[in-house]
Amino acid sequence: MKQRTITAVFFAVAMIGGIYGGVWPFFTLFLVIAAGSLWEFLGLMLPREQSDFGFKRLIGTKMGLLAILLFVCYRFPDQFGTQRLQPLLSDWPFLLTFFVGSALLVELFGTSKAPFQNIGYYAAGTFYIALPVAMLYDVASLSDYHPHRVMGIFWIIWTNDTMAYLIGSQIGRRKLFERISPKKTWEGTIGGAICTVLMAWAISLYSNDFTTAQWLAVGAMVGIFGTLGDLVESMLKRSIGVKDSGTLLPGHGGLLDRFDSFLFVVGFVWVVVRVF
Repeated sequence: MKQRTITAVFFAVAMIGGIYGGVWPFFTLFLVIAAGSLWEFLGLMLPREQSDFGFKRLIGTKMGLLAILLFVCYRFPDQFGTQRLQPLLSDWPFLLTFFVGSALLVELFGTSKAPFQNIGYYAAGTFYIALPVAMLYDVASLSDYHPHRVMGIFWIIWTNDTMAYLIGSQIGRRKLFERISPKKTWEGTIGGAICTVLMAWAISLYSNDFTTAQWLAVGAMVGIFGTLGDLVESMLKRSIGVKDSGTLLPGHGGLLDRFDSFLFVVGFVWVVVRVF
């Protein structure tokens, strides 16, 4: 319990410091989170019996990080000094061909007996982890950074996780998805979602980074898809028979365990920001 508390304190300090330290600490913090999450994901999915397991894991992590960097260089050319690269960065067919071709060449010179399975894992890591982090950079707007947006989103996600657990542990009776997560209940999920929308409304009273309608829409997205994101990661871990995605956060597991809801929900938040 003591170790878990110490880890939680350091985690909270790192998150708050990174988010409110300015655009570059924020950018660096989530690039590190993306790298660690990709490393954990590929460590879980890639066959460990491959003699070049570590090399493949490193390559897959680098591919995800490169995707993030290409995205932010395209979206924020003035911030990264990439104005001259805009024609190339906007050519998505070329970029897709580049990524697929790179993965094919890595596997061509590798030792895996299932190379296309590995390519699927590289792609899954990019879409599951790298793309959501890139979308968060877009939501926060690196050219005109809005830290309250980021903290508000995480506060809403934490509210959903905490209240769903507390309500479910007290009055939960009906299992939500027993095959994947035996402890989750409908009562806890619905109660957590209601509290999440209320928290989003409360944040809207103090933050004008989003309109009230946007904050409420973010709360609704988190209430629905945050739980689904947690279930998706539980499904992943159950499929390979592990309890935690890693050991980076003592007492809490790995980065994927802490950011599973965020990774799943941030894409829907991005849509909310774009649509409203």
